[in-house]
Amino acid sequence: MPYIDSKVTTPLTEQKKEILKQELGKIITLIPGKSENYLMLGFEDNYSLYFKGMKLDFGAFIEVKIFGAAPKAALDKVTQEICALYLRELDIPSDCIYIKYEEVSAWGFDGRNF
Repeated sequence: MPYIDSKVTTPLTEQKKEILKQELGKIITLIPGKSENYLMLGFEDNYSLYFKGMKLDFGAFIEVKIFGAAPKAALDKVTQEICALYLRELDIPSDCIYIKYEEVSAWGFDGRNF
């Protein structure tokens, strides 16, 4: 039951969203027990982000929410891969990307809770 929400300062074309969707679907599998089968994604582009008191031209705030817990090593790898993806596709340097992880103990879907 992963959810990845991306707030980025740059515009996102439908083609870029599709690329990010495909690649994030692969990246989520780095977390044991997670797959693209239940992955939900959200994208907010042209988002105003400020860091160190300055407006960022290229920046991202990404939230990764998962049902249950994940090993630190897996999250480290996910961070590396997400940063590489956003640099490659959106020219956002890794030092302008924050990634927040949230491990959720209760998750509802399809009228029931896990």
